[in-house]
Amino acid sequence: MAEHEHILIERRGDVLVVTLNRPERLNAAPTAMFDEIKAALADLDGARAVLLLGAGRAFCSGADVAGGALGSSDPGETTYAALTEHYNPALLAIAELSVPVVSGVRGPAAGIGCSLALAADFCIAASSAYFLQAFVNIGLVPDGGASWMLPRLIGRSRALEMMMLGERVPASKARDWGMVYEVVHEDVVDSEALRLAERLAAGPTVALGMIRRQLHAALDGGYAEAMEREAGNQRAARGSADSMEGGMAFLQKRKPEFKGR
Repeated sequence: MAEHEHILIERRGDVLVVTLNRPERLNAAPTAMFDEIKAALADLDGARAVLLLGAGRAFCSGADVAGGALGSSDPGETTYAALTEHYNPALLAIAELSVPVVSGVRGPAAGIGCSLALAADFCIAASSAYFLQAFVNIGLVPDGGASWMLPRLIGRSRALEMMMLGERVPASKARDWGMVYEVVHEDVVDSEALRLAERLAAGPTVALGMIRRQLHAALDGGYAEAMEREAGNQRAARGSADSMEGGMAFLQKRKPEFKGR
């Protein structure tokens, strides 16, 4: 696999593991990091699930603005370009993936790091993890799709609490709010996240990919539109080899062996 400056890429069986790799900066993300994430996801090379992790004691402490917008003669335009040309395309690439995505979070998932962690279908959080929308504390507004994502995950009132008060949401509260799938001990967050990714990778990948994308689309569309999309996806899923295997396994009273086709 290609070498990257800000991330590590490895295959663990059918899981593509993407690790943010700036531990000395709590994985603060320059624009190049998100460019590398997008490039890594452009060719899954047969991977049937993706796992997002952070090296060291943090998932991602937010965008790395050192030498960027703050040093620019037009910080507003510099920030706009960073979002529209780098951060947002990587997050959209995750949303459009045809395979499930899991994130494993320890320490901070702040700003754009919060958006990245919650872009996954399942987020496994260490007891040390916290989620933070701190933009208001420096006179800014949420970005990275947070204003779309958070109200749908936790409701309007809780999203406003995060965005307008700019306070940390610890892992235990994030679990109670439905923001994360599971909270685990610090030492096992990576292994538990990998275990879930492996479980999903062993599933019917064609159907799982359509489930995640049709749910994403349904959040913006109407009832009739959602049902029409479901019907079309069901037609495609029914024609897959995994669907045939699932049906035969049911009739034969055995565990199905899905191949992702």
